Amino acid sequence: MSPDILTLDCSTRAALQRLEFDLQDLDSARLVLQGDSIIDWHKLELDSYEKIDRYLALHMLDTRDPLDRERLRFLFNEAVNYLEENHKLAFPHDLRDPSDVRDVFLAASNTSGFRRKQILACAILKLMHVINHMEAADLKFQTSVSEAHLIELAERHIVELADSMRQQGFPLLAFYGSRKTRSSVITKLLVKTESHATTIFDKLRFRIITETPEQILPAVVWLTRHVFPFNYVIPGQSHNNLRSFFDMLRDHPESHPLLPDLQFPLPDAEPLVQEPNPFSGSTYRMINFIVDFPVRIDAFLEDRDPVQHLLLGRVVYVMVEFQILDAVTAHANEQGENAHALYKGRQRSIVGKRLKRGGLERANPGDRKAIKAAWHDGDGPISSVEE
Repeated sequence: MSPDILTLDCSTRAALQRLEFDLQDLDSARLVLQGDSIIDWHKLELDSYEKIDRYLALHMLDTRDPLDRERLRFLFNEAVNYLEENHKLAFPHDLRDPSDVRDVFLAASNTSGFRRKQILACAILKLMHVINHMEAADLKFQTSVSEAHLIELAERHIVELADSMRQQGFPLLAFYGSRKTRSSVITKLLVKTESHATTIFDKLRFRIITETPEQILPAVVWLTRHVFPFNYVIPGQSHNNLRSFFDMLRDHPESHPLLPDLQFPLPDAEPLVQEPNPFSGSTYRMINFIVDFPVRIDAFLEDRDPVQHLLLGRVVYVMVEFQILDAVTAHANEQGENAHALYKGRQRSIVGKRLKRGGLERANPGDRKAIKAAWHDGDGPISSVEE
């Protein structure tokens, strides 16, 4: 067994019973499962400093730390300046110059009465989100820390959190991590045909297996509370052919009074978010999503000018894939055409054809003959890969 696999104690359901959903939990879980963008949100549900501090802690920001408070203020000022200069927005004084930047989160969460201030607060937070991510990418580029080391730091932290989940008695069968091998990365790059083929999202991935399907939604909520900030789930990279958010809610009637106040109205049914993966078996089922996971790199920034801490912060992001499924589905995913060995075989077959034949594989027989004739060489490269 791999050393990073945790065997979790499933003898108690105490944590599941104590986990009561609030509106922020449901909106966050829905975003995770559907791969939506935080830029499309129009409100928050962080209505206390305590909740805001917990949320910022997921970003590796400590509001008790003077440098982190200055960094938040800098991001706030950058966001407001952008909105004033590029969109000509005018802000009320208490929003333009709050004594505590956390007050902007409170304003974004207050949907009662006249909502102009609340909408403006949301606009500021969206810009802070974008600017922070952009500057973290600059910091990552400027810092001489290898990707492998950053992945190791992220993995270590997530494993610690997984062990905490176990100690709380959350009813899981497994929570384990793995890294793609070098050969697996090369194979995936050869398989991908998209314009962004050089991006591999799952060099570090974690699989979470719940005892029953009903425990999947609580597991997602726990992750958004304790493991990663929901706003850095990568839009468009969530796939779910297991259970829709709509179906998960049926399992948790205690959440139903919150549904009218969701970020977006709940339709009569929500479709699954399918992943067009030609290598998986037709009955393979899973929920997976990609997160830009924050990593503090203070130890590598000791010689930096304090102004640089203000401009770029002390946090970079590492892409991590999370996979979630229940025990019965996990077992079925290893049977018949879903078996991992067959999956890898289908990958190797496609790679072999692309390497040998390239675009000829997609051409019809008449086109292939015409191309071959144009070469005037029966023993040339074209004929060497013909059937």
